[in-house]
Formats: sequence, structure tokens, C-alpha cells
Amino acid sequence: MDNRVVIANCGSINLLVNLLHSEDMKVHENVVTTLLNLSINDNNKCSIANANAIEPLIHVLHTGSGEAKENSVATLFSLSSIEDCKMKIGRARAFKPLVDLLENGTPRGKNDAALFNLSILHENKARVVQAGVVKFLVELMDPAAGMVDKAVDVLSNLATIHEGRKSIGQEGGIPVLVEVIELSSARGKENAATTLLQLCTNSSKFCNMVLHEGVVPPLVALAQSGTPRAREKVG
Repeated sequence: MDNRVVIANCGSINLLVNLLHSEDMKVHENVVTTLLNLSINDNNKCSIANANAIEPLIHVLHTGSGEAKENSVATLFSLSSIEDCKMKIGRARAFKPLVDLLENGTPRGKNDAALFNLSILHENKARVVQAGVVKFLVELMDPAAGMVDKAVDVLSNLATIHEGRKSIGQEGGIPVLVEVIELSSARGKENAATTLLQLCTNSSKFCNMVLHEGVVPPLVALAQSGTPRAREKVG
């Protein structure tokens, strides 16, 4: 049996979650690291969520050391693969500290805070946008950041709501998305095309902006050589 399951079955998860309320930052670091390790097992994910760990983990995001914050967000990212947890994390007001980590965190912290799992759930989308995430996602589409695909994944989710489309346009996302179609991976091109399609379908203003950025030649190239889904979107 997986050692993670054995440890969880001994009743350790509730004890660990209670320790997240400690004022000792070193305790935070050790506990969150242990919970992160336990959360790798899918059964443990549910046990951690059922132990009411989400709000204490978000508390650590606000108050913990750099290492504790990173491991806390990695644990939340792990839990967010469970459908019920997406809702619980969203309702616990996690987005502002997660967005702060996108702005100020290490590459690892930014990678785990990319919010893709959470932005899939419709009720979370407006909250994610209101937390100011789009500005930083546009910045992370710079190839030097090494996160183009993940950033575009989240934007394609957010572009399905009015607030998301408006923010993408206001934060300068359109020229960057066109550049992704020209230069990025197959996955990045596909999701950038999907995002631009959402913008153009719902706003003549954004459609004109997209055309002004010279999107037609890269779209023609994508229609000829892209993935089946990308060709469908371009068509």
C-alpha cells in the first residue's frame, strides 16, 4: 500500500490541518509540505478537503513564508483537480493571493498558481477576472517566462465570459495572442485562436483590433498545418 495512504489512514490529516492555525512559520512550512506530499494520492485529496483544509491553506498564502506559500498553492493546485474542490477554493476567496503569487512568486510558484483548473468552473471565472489575473497572464505570454501555453489556457477559459473578454482587450492581450498564433506551440496556437474567436464573435470592436494586428496570415498558416481543433476554430 502507498505510504501516503497509510499515513492518512492513521488520522494524521486532521491533526496536520489543525496545525495550519499555528503562528509558527516553520510549522506552516513543515505541515504544508507534508500535506502537499499526501495530496499526490487521489483518495487523500478528498480527505484533505473534507478536513476543511482549504481555508487554512489560503490563510498560509496570506501569512506564511515564501516556501510555505509556494507549497500551499501547490497543494491547492493538487486539490483543484477534484471538481468539488474547485468550487470550495473559489468560494474561499483564494484568487487574490493566487494572483499576487503570479505577480511576485518564483517560477515554480507562478506555474502552480496559473489557475487553469479553477478557471474551468464557470462560477469561478468572474472571480478570477476580478482578482486582476488577466494583466499578469498577458505578461506571462512572453516566451521568456516559459509559461505561454498555461497562460493562454487560462485566457481561453476566461474569454467565454464578458468580463474576461473585456479585460483581455483592455490589458493588451490581443497583439500578444496574435503573436502566439505566429510563434508558439501547437497547443498555444490552438488556444490563442480559440480565445481570439471568442473576442471577435462577441465584439466588432475587438474583431477590428484583431484584424489590425495582422492576424490573417498566421490564421491561414494555422488552417493549413494546425491541429484538427485549431483548423476547426480558424474555419
